[in-house]
Amino acid sequence: MKIRIKWRTSLPTRNNPCLRWSRYLFFAFGILALGYVGFVLLEARLFQADQSRRFQQELNGLKPPIISDQLLRGSSISLKPAEADVGVERIDTAGTGDTPLGRIEISTIGLAAMILEGTDARTLRRAVGHIPGTPLPGQQGNVAITGHRDTFFRPLHNIRKDDEIRLTTLSGSYRYLVDSIKVVEPEDTEVLDNSDDAILTLVTCYPFYFVGPAPKRFIVRAHRIPL
Repeated sequence: MKIRIKWRTSLPTRNNPCLRWSRYLFFAFGILALGYVGFVLLEARLFQADQSRRFQQELNGLKPPIISDQLLRGSSISLKPAEADVGVERIDTAGTGDTPLGRIEISTIGLAAMILEGTDARTLRRAVGHIPGTPLPGQQGNVAITGHRDTFFRPLHNIRKDDEIRLTTLSGSYRYLVDSIKVVEPEDTEVLDNSDDAILTLVTCYPFYFVGPAPKRFIVRAHRIPL
């Protein structure tokens, strides 16, 4: 004679208070996260629109070009992961203000963004940043610009050799032609070394769709060509 024993396990039900409050908590966290992302994207969009309008007014002759002495000051440079996850060390740029240095445009990949001085989190949340210690946009040497891989510099994953990059400043417009595209380690800071030639280096994190702080750096190198 066989005797069957049924074991009854206690499973959480929908009416379990802990389970119910956990759902509410995760739902609230999700709403807050989406709200923050929306705020960041809206802030960036509004800032870009406002600064683009003001910059265009200055280009039309409303204001003369102004470059402060602070922007010409050198700073240490690094490709180590930063608080903002852009591949350069966070640098204090307090006092430089929100006045853009210029505008970068790459029509082949649909990239257009205002350039601010610095690489701190607030700057790169609203624009791309000129890396202090490198020549200013349009100057002779290795001009270096960095940006977030998940916002302004996301289109860089489509860039190709011989694509044209245009930098527009209050002192003039400059064209660059892409020479090379490569991925380097964060410690490979020689990509930011100065040069006797007029070149442009764009820096962002890699891979583009990596979740969390990306382990590599995506480098675009271009040389200046006549207008």
